[in-house]
Amino acid sequence: MDEVKHLAAGGRRIEFTWHGPGPDAVPTLVFLHDGIGCAATWRDFPAALAGDTGCGALVYSRAGYGGSDPVALPRPLTYMHDEGFLALPELLDAAGIRQAFLVGHSDGGSIALLHASTPRSLPRVRGLLLEAPHVFCEEITVRSIEKARDEYLRADLRTKLGRYHGGNVDCAFWGWNRAWLDPGFLAWNIEDRLPAVTVPVLVVQGIDDPYGSLRQVEAIERQCGGPVRRCVLERCGHSPHRDRRERTLSTMAAFVRGIADGKIR
Repeated sequence: MDEVKHLAAGGRRIEFTWHGPGPDAVPTLVFLHDGIGCAATWRDFPAALAGDTGCGALVYSRAGYGGSDPVALPRPLTYMHDEGFLALPELLDAAGIRQAFLVGHSDGGSIALLHASTPRSLPRVRGLLLEAPHVFCEEITVRSIEKARDEYLRADLRTKLGRYHGGNVDCAFWGWNRAWLDPGFLAWNIEDRLPAVTVPVLVVQGIDDPYGSLRQVEAIERQCGGPVRRCVLERCGHSPHRDRRERTLSTMAAFVRGIADGKIR
């Protein structure tokens, strides 16, 4: 297993693993997990993408997840804004990252977009690689999150997540679940931030994703201020890096190389 380390960022202890060269040598792929994920749920995908691109890879668990420090509940409905505007730049600074490609899954994709919409992200952030990101709340998302709540309370989802989050399992799950199921979250929308995202964006979306539709991809394509490429995958759910690993890996690697070569700008 890769050695799990910790760094201090934003007054909290954050767990992370690192693959490949350090940040002084090459750009760094920064992996932002989904709403109930953590560093470990990416499995071997970060190491593979680092190897295919020649980049380093920082894979971390946000506060309240995995082996990072817990957070107070309930999370504010602005928790993704807080991550993108405050926590993520503090982490990048603490890790000494000079050039970054943000690889965000689901909530992590939304956080990547929010960070990239701020002047503070430039010139460090060179591109976004997003899996199933959300830019507004959809009915399909709410229904699936309600189902996850039932599985957590009545089936074995808590046990499964506990293998990754340990003592943070309730913090991780309820912080995400209760925010998304709060009636006020129906109005959550970050489309107003998209015109300020000027770096190249890749969006990978599964046709069978139970947590979001192609409307998310279309909104990002229509409103981002920079170039957007899409990769829509059949026979793929909410986690393209697991459901269609090789296709996702090759598409992301080609995107990073295209930016490095100046072919995508």
